[in-house]
Amino acid sequence: MSLRQTLLSARAAGKSAFIPFVMAGDPDMKACEDIILALQNAGADALELGVPFSDPVADGVTVQRSAERALAAGATLQGVLEMLKRLRGRGLKMPVCLFTYLNPVYRMGYENFAKAASGAGADGALIVDLPPEEASAYCAAMRAEKLETVFLCSPTTSDARLKMIDEASTGFVYYVAREGVTGTRAALPQKLQDRLDSLKKSLTAPVAVGFGISTPEHVRQLSGKIDGIVVGSALVKVVAENAGNAAEAVGKEVRRLIA
Repeated sequence: MSLRQTLLSARAAGKSAFIPFVMAGDPDMKACEDIILALQNAGADALELGVPFSDPVADGVTVQRSAERALAAGATLQGVLEMLKRLRGRGLKMPVCLFTYLNPVYRMGYENFAKAASGAGADGALIVDLPPEEASAYCAAMRAEKLETVFLCSPTTSDARLKMIDEASTGFVYYVAREGVTGTRAALPQKLQDRLDSLKKSLTAPVAVGFGISTPEHVRQLSGKIDGIVVGSALVKVVAENAGNAAEAVGKEVRRLIA
């Protein structure tokens, strides 16, 4: 099932798809493979797979440090794709959205990236720092390989730009719940639900929400009210704190969040 279909199916069932984020290669490739399979076994509906980058400007300290650990362990974009291909061979069934910055994709080349991502078993990608206004060549390369595109919108996105983001997003639109970088937060923004209701009515693409969603209570508040819920920093923190048994610990935390 594609990313788009996964979120639309959740909507039709009155639920929200649960989408965990993990940094590829943290703490190393082998351990990360086990973590990802544990996420699937715990009931995750799709995966946001981070590609480590040396200057992750949209990420808070927790995710930045996970990227540093992955890079120190030798992770590269090519290595991440090879890992994903191995995971498909090991039984990974859920759709995968690559979460990356533009630099490594641009260096590889849009067409080469799309072909390699498709061959590895990716379903789509979100390039954090590539706006839709500058993404025509990238979108064309992704369409040619039948890969889905995901673009970001935020609390400050204008209606005119939102329309452009919607048209460019063949997978889903990722709504950034708050301004600033990724990271855990104590409470969700007060007007978040009103904004999500408006987005669901105005967009043709399904919508997932992330940035700052980190507790079972956050998930409970949003469940069934938006198509997808992304939890990242809270899970990356679990990996960092449980180096010896990260897969088991992350699986336990995902079950707690989904429940």
